[in-house]
Amino acid sequence: MKMKIRGLAARLGVVALCSAALCSTPMLAQGGGGMRMSADERVAAIDKAVTLTDDQKPKVKAILEADQKKMQELFAAQDPDMRTKMTQIRTDENTQIKALLTDDQQTKYDAYVASMPRRGGGGPPPQQ
Repeated sequence: MKMKIRGLAARLGVVALCSAALCSTPMLAQGGGGMRMSADERVAAIDKAVTLTDDQKPKVKAILEADQKKMQELFAAQDPDMRTKMTQIRTDENTQIKALLTDDQQTKYDAYVASMPRRGGGGPPPQQ
């Protein structure tokens, strides 16, 4: 009787482990699990949305990298006001990027920002 219970418990454990692995794989493949886009990936996404010029791409990348560094420093410092400060960094980032864009690109960028999912209900509103 004890052997049957142990065998059943072992099988149940294997099924639970496999189920957990199968459920987490799609999330990780989609960039979930806390994964963020790199500056290069974000530049590519913005380029796809607004068609950046070759002159604009390194400037946008520099803005994104600087802001990414600021956010990492906030996270590492465990700043209690981190959420508010990160929202401000994103707002400033959008303003800086829009300053590099033409009027037509700015309209497309606003649509791109508005289409982005907001984590935890936060994030800056689209810049007008």
